[in-house]
Amino acid sequence: MYIKPRRGLGSFSSASMADIAFLLLVFFLVTTTISMDKGIQMVLPEPGDTDIEIPKGNISEIFINQTGKVLFNDKPVLIRDIAREAESRINKRGFTPEGEQIMIFSVKPHQDTKYDVYLQVLDQLKIAGAKKISIANPEAF
Repeated sequence: MYIKPRRGLGSFSSASMADIAFLLLVFFLVTTTISMDKGIQMVLPEPGDTDIEIPKGNISEIFINQTGKVLFNDKPVLIRDIAREAESRINKRGFTPEGEQIMIFSVKPHQDTKYDVYLQVLDQLKIAGAKKISIANPEAF
């Protein structure tokens, strides 16, 4: 009986593996795009020196305390109900002849308010269709 001799295991040079890994790394770093569309999308007005007198009835104040509780015009309200309250105020006040909203929403968070609660309130105002949102500095009150 004839037994075939075993072939030796093939081998390859691993010297170029580091070069291949480096080229792949460079390729993916160059071809990957990084999205910079993060953050709060808001259009801020130009700074001006003129003070405009706004009637008190056209401003709704939204206070957020450090525990995440919300006061909408000095009445406690759940975050999920802010959109409904804001929409009813927008519809109640109406629009100018140019089509601009009359209602202004002033959001005043406490300096220890959690960021996600603050964003939830802003999202609720956007859902309601609020176009005029004033953001107060936490140290201002």
